[in-house]
Amino acid sequence: MPKSALIVWGGWEGHQPRQVAQIFERVLRGDGFAIEVADTLDAFTDAGKLAALNLIVPVWTMGKISAEQADPVLAAVRDHGVGIAGCHGGMCDSFREHTEWQFMTGGQWVAHPGNDGTNYKVKIGPAKSPITEGLKDFDVSSEQYYLHVDPAVRVLATTQLPVADGPHAPNGPVEMPVVWTKLYGKGRVFYNALGHQANIVESEPCLTLMRRGFAWAAK
Repeated sequence: MPKSALIVWGGWEGHQPRQVAQIFERVLRGDGFAIEVADTLDAFTDAGKLAALNLIVPVWTMGKISAEQADPVLAAVRDHGVGIAGCHGGMCDSFREHTEWQFMTGGQWVAHPGNDGTNYKVKIGPAKSPITEGLKDFDVSSEQYYLHVDPAVRVLATTQLPVADGPHAPNGPVEMPVVWTKLYGKGRVFYNALGHQANIVESEPCLTLMRRGFAWAAK
């Protein structure tokens, strides 16, 4: 029986959620998942259906989520071991007022100094994982996310800030997590800060990171 995944897309259009969801659907179908795709947060309200999934993939930036929509997701991951995996603002800038969502995902976007088109390096490590096995450090021209990050996450890739100037620069160099995993109750959580728009999601090794992250989160 194939593993099952739910992709839910929407929110701020600047992140091209429909296009990113289509890429994720193609990747997951290629890896043998049975996929449902929805463009409403009401897709989260069926607690029994969510609990029977292997993976939830949110692609939703800067929205508001009700308790009736959020609670079944939290319970599916925490209590039933359903994986959750996503990227960029589609998972860690989804619901700014919902702190439990941030507790689950492991971080929250707060800034991207230099905005889109910032040139920076992503360094693989320090933690080793099958998600990053064989991958080398790589350069990106995109948004460089500054995140507030759960200290419990297992960091699989980092980038050094500052690159662009900003109020963070006087603090000196910091290693900012870009890719991480964590556990939330019984469930596995995967996050990749790359993916501002569909072309970045499609680029390598971003797409390989997402494919492997989906598989890891879905066990």
